[in-house]
Amino acid sequence: MDSLSDLPASPAVDATRWLAAGSLLGLILLALVWELVVLPVHSPAWIAIKVLPLCIPLAGILKRKMYTYRWLSLLVWVYFTEGVVRAWSDPRPSATLALAEIALCLTLFAACAYHVRLRLKSKNAS
Repeated sequence: MDSLSDLPASPAVDATRWLAAGSLLGLILLALVWELVVLPVHSPAWIAIKVLPLCIPLAGILKRKMYTYRWLSLLVWVYFTEGVVRAWSDPRPSATLALAEIALCLTLFAACAYHVRLRLKSKNAS
């Protein structure tokens, strides 16, 4: 059990949790819209491969599992890299969606990093 999950959350910690959850959901929805509507691929299995790694940490984020925030802050760089490559190489509208992906990834990373920092700081203060 994550002992940090048992501590009461401050408003700032709750804000970073909801910001992380919102940007994670935004990335999932963006990937689905991008691959199903804007640039549909021939096989829906490719969508699952792209979106599945983003769906896995959602429960841990909502349950305030510190380990999830830590590894998600590393996973998000894969999607950031995809966004940078596609923003640079793809024509519109894909390039515009790639810029949205970059913004969501940066928001998610910042929310996860700040969340971990705040929780460790509150644990050390106790």
